[in-house]
Amino acid sequence: MARFPLQYVNLNGIPTVQARRITVTDTSVDFGFNPDWDANPFRGLLLVYLSEDLPTGTTGTLPVRFVMAGNTSNVTVAGGDNLTVADIATPGVYLVYYDRYTNILQLIG
Repeated sequence: MARFPLQYVNLNGIPTVQARRITVTDTSVDFGFNPDWDANPFRGLLLVYLSEDLPTGTTGTLPVRFVMAGNTSNVTVAGGDNLTVADIATPGVYLVYYDRYTNILQLIG
């Protein structure tokens, strides 16, 4: 049993990152972020600002992925399904849970 039943994260507020580029391929939509922000270990809530519109005609069934510090991660929703283009509106701000240690990136809500 854990000595402390609660673990406090984000003691200094919720960090915010902004997508710097969008890459649309036949298999996914990748949002790229400045690699410097993810240089330190991180686990907790993250506000993600998707600042650009998706290109017109982007297929709604494509999975959304985030490229951070050289790692590409599928964004998931509760239950583990991939987040798709049809699930988001750009531009917009999204709350996600990110665990760099286990490569979990899940949309909250």
